[in-house]
Amino acid sequence: MPQKRAAMNWLTQNTSQIMDYALQHIVLSALPIIIGTLIAVPLARLANGARLTRVSLYVASSVLYAIPSLPLLIFLPALLGTRILDPINIEVALTIYAVAIMLTSASHAFLSIDSNAMHAADAMGFGVWKKFFQVELPLAGTQLLAGIRVVSVSTISLVTVGSLIGVNSLGFFFLEGYQRDFPFEIWVGIVGTALIALIFDQILAASGRLLMPWNRHGPAGRGSVA
Repeated sequence: MPQKRAAMNWLTQNTSQIMDYALQHIVLSALPIIIGTLIAVPLARLANGARLTRVSLYVASSVLYAIPSLPLLIFLPALLGTRILDPINIEVALTIYAVAIMLTSASHAFLSIDSNAMHAADAMGFGVWKKFFQVELPLAGTQLLAGIRVVSVSTISLVTVGSLIGVNSLGFFFLEGYQRDFPFEIWVGIVGTALIALIFDQILAASGRLLMPWNRHGPAGRGSVA
């Protein structure tokens, strides 16, 4: 009972801080997801043009994702000329991981397109960009969205690592809860992070139904990828 009372007192006293860190967590997550997708999708499409470049892309994406997050966050300030506490460091690191995940997903999405549709577009005189936006993106859309949803969950989870170098997010409560031996605070960070991931995922799913109405009953519209 005293533990429950302590938990409720802590929650009441720290509601404002929780909301502030949740908002920071959302901002830190959103940009890498967007930028990583915008970089990876056209890059994957270009790399699919030849088997050698496609294999190289798979290797590069695996290498990028294998970089440990904490050493990367410590190394980036020296590379970028930023301070260790600048949020730009974690934004760049998360964008790198987002690109690494999305490259392979986007490559597989474009490879899954029916070749007959591509031949038909060529026969109709579609140029490279017109074919990309009007044929390839719509046909690969469901798998691209699935990849973005995976990137979203991964990015939101990795944001918490930034708290180790002083970039505040919900990960702050992991550290403080551990240092104070106060599990409730740790659970606040875990549940808050999971809720943000769920909200992002549902927003992406709803966006998929809106932008791709022909796939409303497909995989993009069914629940979470997790």
